[in-house]
Amino acid sequence: MVAELRATTATFARGTNYKMAFIVLGLVDLVMTLYALGLGYTEQNPVFAALQHDPMGLFLLKVAAPVGIAWLSPARLLLPSIALLCAVIGWNVGELAQGV
Repeated sequence: MVAELRATTATFARGTNYKMAFIVLGLVDLVMTLYALGLGYTEQNPVFAALQHDPMGLFLLKVAAPVGIAWLSPARLLLPSIALLCAVIGWNVGELAQGV
């Protein structure tokens, strides 16, 4: 058990920059989601839509999911997700700018 935990820690240490970028982008997405919900928008992601009235559940899932994925995934496999998160955040900024 301890050896397996050390192995996952070593995996996390490789590619820390990509993994932290993935986690930070997930947090930016969370902040933007909470801001949009505060403005009266609804969550469009069906996975998170059920949690839009439970900010703590939304927070836990939107923080736990990126951390878990970053912990378990090799950094190079996160690059497409990082690019997609950047595109989604850019889209959200554009939509919020038009609606404000």
